[in-house]
Amino acid sequence: MASYQGRGLHGQIVEEIGMRIVGGDYPLNATLFSEHLEQEFGVSKTVVREALKVIAAKGLVESRQKRGTVVLPREHWNLLDGDVLRWQGGEPPNFAFLEMLAEVREMVEPPAARFAALRRTQEDLDTMQAALGDMRAARRDPDAMVAADLRFHRGLLDAAHNEVLSRMEVILAAGLQIRDRFVHHSAHGADPMPAHQALYDAIHDGDAEQAEVTVKALLAQAASDLVEARERADRSRKPARRTARPRTRTMHRVD
Repeated sequence: MASYQGRGLHGQIVEEIGMRIVGGDYPLNATLFSEHLEQEFGVSKTVVREALKVIAAKGLVESRQKRGTVVLPREHWNLLDGDVLRWQGGEPPNFAFLEMLAEVREMVEPPAARFAALRRTQEDLDTMQAALGDMRAARRDPDAMVAADLRFHRGLLDAAHNEVLSRMEVILAAGLQIRDRFVHHSAHGADPMPAHQALYDAIHDGDAEQAEVTVKALLAQAASDLVEARERADRSRKPARRTARPRTRTMHRVD
């Protein structure tokens, strides 16, 4: 069962079912039987029922009379839900979805950088500078690098002092975290420090135009890194078949 830190047994069930649906292990219109889930995971009826309620709230399934819990089409999913966003980055990741998230970053971060250069406070600068320091210190620790990179970009959005922009963090963070997992965990990605330092300097100097230009260059590099990561994943994937997570075949029915 996949780890779902800090959320206990109930959260682990939510995590596993959600990943199976998003990853295609439970296909469209599959029926999830509570008794089979209870048996597979060794949990009570109550735990499964509550887990399915959470999954339903995310738009992945719905309960139907005389049918049970049914997997819904993708257009019903709450794609802005933090968990659903994160599940898109499973193994293998949904690169098409990551590319859509990259497009959203291109729409959001350049104007955010411009506003940040005009509105940043000393506290904002301190937050971004601390994240940069953590990025430098984490050059040989990919997980720490990802965490520091996320803090930097959260700081950028917050420095724009627009609460709607700040709420975009859940979308940007998901795409950034998944993309960074591939880039920073490999020897192929470009050094992220010069671009981030240049962006910080422009915001520090209050140069809105340079901040926007710089973040566009950073996003262009991020897009290039994502293309390379997708190509590496395609090359490493066995042509004969796609690797899937182990699953119990009796857990669902496709009508």
